[in-house]
Amino acid sequence: MFARIISEALNKRFFKGKALILLGPRQVGKSTLIRELLKGRDFVFVDGDNPDDRRLLESAGTSKIKLLAGNKNILFVDEAQRIPGIGLIAKIIIDQLPGIQVILSGSSALEIHDATQEPLTGRKFEYHLFPIGWEELELSEGYAGALNQLEERLVFGMYPDVLNNRSDAPEILRNLCNSYLYKDVLSLSGIKKPELLEKLVKALALQLGNEVSYNELSKLLEIDKATVSRYLDLLEKAFIVFRLQSFSRNQRNEIRHNRKIYFYDNGIRNMVINNLNPLDMRTDKGALWENFLISERMKMQSYHQMYTSRYFWRTVQKQEIDLIEENGGRIYGFEFKWKNAGRKKIPASFLETYQAEGRIIDRENFRDFLIPQEDDKKV
Repeated sequence: MFARIISEALNKRFFKGKALILLGPRQVGKSTLIRELLKGRDFVFVDGDNPDDRRLLESAGTSKIKLLAGNKNILFVDEAQRIPGIGLIAKIIIDQLPGIQVILSGSSALEIHDATQEPLTGRKFEYHLFPIGWEELELSEGYAGALNQLEERLVFGMYPDVLNNRSDAPEILRNLCNSYLYKDVLSLSGIKKPELLEKLVKALALQLGNEVSYNELSKLLEIDKATVSRYLDLLEKAFIVFRLQSFSRNQRNEIRHNRKIYFYDNGIRNMVINNLNPLDMRTDKGALWENFLISERMKMQSYHQMYTSRYFWRTVQKQEIDLIEENGGRIYGFEFKWKNAGRKKIPASFLETYQAEGRIIDRENFRDFLIPQEDDKKV
């Protein structure tokens, strides 16, 4: 089992009078992590994927919850988005049975939010768990062991099962895509045309690192822009992709309304386009490096509660910066280069206009970018 950075933060939230919600993709270790935290404690487990378990909480009021809990003071509901009315059930426990700690985990942020947003307002602590982060990989494999896997991780990604069974990585990724990315996401969303979602995900995978146009996607898929936006929102809420908006402060030459879309995991992206070739055989090396660094940076900042806004920047003259971070009124620009021969520079116009700091991130210094440093306290 990998040591998860978020464990300490979760542990501190037990029995604080609020529900504890852990969100993240399937197969990233949410249940494993919570069970590890609950070792030595008596708890009731309800599996939202199990119809019999769902019936246990169906229309549950105070008396039924007391009966279910017995003499145990922790209720852990996995895949909680599948339990009808789970938000109201959790509210009843928090308000009327304060001695019971409610823990909910789920793989659909969209459905969890819909179920809990109103009833649990002010009554929840919410955290996210992602595929294994670089810092967590180093804790498990050591500095040298993790570094030796760098090229492999850019291709096969960071899902726990992939890391634990490296020789079976292609089959594991294939099963993840087939069972979760399409079947499970479609069942959660009620989308009636799975072939459209599959085409959209593949189009996004092929455009990795490039700006994405909703107009072009709508023409490609022969659907309207509103449907494209809805599908993208679903994919984001299911922790498959995430968006970066363009950064602009109304400078005339800045691109203002475009966006880039990245995958939470390189392995999933590569499986979508059915390309698991080694890094030295690929033409998309730069895009994989960019996706890896941005997704890993996001994990690190989430786990260490570094609240940062993220963007990309480009001008009509095609000057660009891969990642912009804004925090506490300070602006930072990062350019990513697999091999940096010293020619890559952050555009001086950006640094001067925004009084920003800039760094080039390559293989020599990427570790400082993905593991908290003293300077990260201000980023």
